Amino acid sequence: MAEIDNTIYEKLGERWYEAWDDPVALLRAENHVKTPWILERIRQNFGETKATILDVGCGAGFLSNALAKEGYPVSGVDLSSDSIRVAKLYDKTNSVAYETADALHLPYADQSFDVVTCMDFLEHVEHPEMFIKEFSRVLKPGGLFFFHTFNRSPLSWLMVIKMVEWLVKNTPKHMHVLHLFIKPSELKDFCRKAGLTVRDMTGIRPVFSSIPLRNYFSGVVPQTLKFKLTGPCLLSYLGYARKETL
Repeated sequence: MAEIDNTIYEKLGERWYEAWDDPVALLRAENHVKTPWILERIRQNFGETKATILDVGCGAGFLSNALAKEGYPVSGVDLSSDSIRVAKLYDKTNSVAYETADALHLPYADQSFDVVTCMDFLEHVEHPEMFIKEFSRVLKPGGLFFFHTFNRSPLSWLMVIKMVEWLVKNTPKHMHVLHLFIKPSELKDFCRKAGLTVRDMTGIRPVFSSIPLRNYFSGVVPQTLKFKLTGPCLLSYLGYARKETL
């Protein structure tokens, strides 16, 4: 069984924000859909209150920096010290509290945050239920846990793993491995066991009409690429859960 390679994120540097011949460009495009969805639900639940947010597995800060620009107090943690360096570089607010840390042993007290976000992280670890339990520990009662990950299915293997390998240059080997993908029903169960109740889930997929024909076999992600919410969680899916109050 193939093992996932999580060392690749130490090698990206500023390509996190600049590369189009790399699957990291897909993450940037997805973020244009994920961030508004998350912001809307934070505002629905907290109103004008500026909820405290922890972004776990923050990478180079796509979500952390966007939330900080909206005025939220944000902390971001990642195991990759170079990703944290780049995240700080692109934090236009100079306000995000970035820290290199192990997501399984977060350096925060119990019930420290109103919101915990975890984008494109759970499919990179064994035993994701243990991480979700740790995220719940630092979340206040009534707080929100946001996640984005991949459904485990033959379709996901084809679309998320193989097609990216075939069509995008510089796709690292074992960037994703199918056995670490998580079925939505499994994620709901992991949350339930951590005292979290899933409130909403929605699928995300690329808008194929936003890809010019000339780009399909160029190896380059087009700057016109868009993603959209789909409802069914067939490939990747975005969702949130609420921590039960005592």
